Amino acid sequence: MTPDFSKPLYALAPLAGFTDLPFRSVVKKFGVDLTVSEMISSNALAHGSKKTQRMLEKSPLETPYSVQIAGSDPEIIKRALDVLNAREGIDGIDLNCGCPAPKIVNNLQGSALLGDPESLGRAIETIKSYSNKSYTSVKMRLGVREKNHVELAKVMEEAGADFIAVHGRTRAGRYKAPVDYDAIREVKEAVSIPVIANGDIDSPQKARWVLEYTGCDGVMIGRAAVGRPWIFAQIKEGIDTPSPALIREVVLEHFDRMIEHYGEYGIFLFRKHLHTYSKAGLPGAAAFRNAVNTITDPIEMRRVTEEFFSQEPFDKISAT
Repeated sequence: MTPDFSKPLYALAPLAGFTDLPFRSVVKKFGVDLTVSEMISSNALAHGSKKTQRMLEKSPLETPYSVQIAGSDPEIIKRALDVLNAREGIDGIDLNCGCPAPKIVNNLQGSALLGDPESLGRAIETIKSYSNKSYTSVKMRLGVREKNHVELAKVMEEAGADFIAVHGRTRAGRYKAPVDYDAIREVKEAVSIPVIANGDIDSPQKARWVLEYTGCDGVMIGRAAVGRPWIFAQIKEGIDTPSPALIREVVLEHFDRMIEHYGEYGIFLFRKHLHTYSKAGLPGAAAFRNAVNTITDPIEMRRVTEEFFSQEPFDKISAT
């Protein structure tokens, strides 16, 4: 199944350490149109890493669903695609051209490809030629240090990308520099394939503004959905603020899915999510965060979590 761009498309951005199967399963219930796996190393796929195989798992609700890979060596990419081609349920392959992490960049992967348009085009062509999935997409930044986003987008289109998601910062800008929505608009105007805008879209109002200002075919939200998976329902359905009961239900479902997926190790992985969920304005949040940092029993963690999120009324809901 390919993404439907006949109306604005809302996508969940891949975030390492956050957008795993349990989180995507929760977000999908709030109407997100496209989900993407965490970034997966093509090297790890090619070498049959069991941990990596687990990262490919998806919820039955996730359609369409992309697997995002990092890589540049055509031969390694082909071997990774052999693994992906053998799996059903994956609708598309997304090439990461945005990750600024040094360990990724130093292997000519992620945003390093922005400085090597020839390797970039070759990687996309390899995916397009060898993948048996419905579509090939790319998530890009605006350049390495200087912006050459229009040139890069044209390389991606010519190499066969079916659509592009544009994070409106350079690699050097990492996650703090102002997002250049003018540059995103320039990418949209320069290519004929769909373009998705990404970067600092943290509210329904901002999502609507970005769509209108850039003329893009959709928006991709990442960090703003962590602790607020209902943001997609807020955008698409005009929901104002979630009720305390809904927040409690979401948090507990997310926790249960983490334990189901990871076993007891899910307790440790879920702590960062609880830290974010607890910013919804309930009293005693700091003490709650301190408490969950030391709990190692899943039954106790769930009990403490349910008790904390059963407080009413919320003093303040920071979810608009």
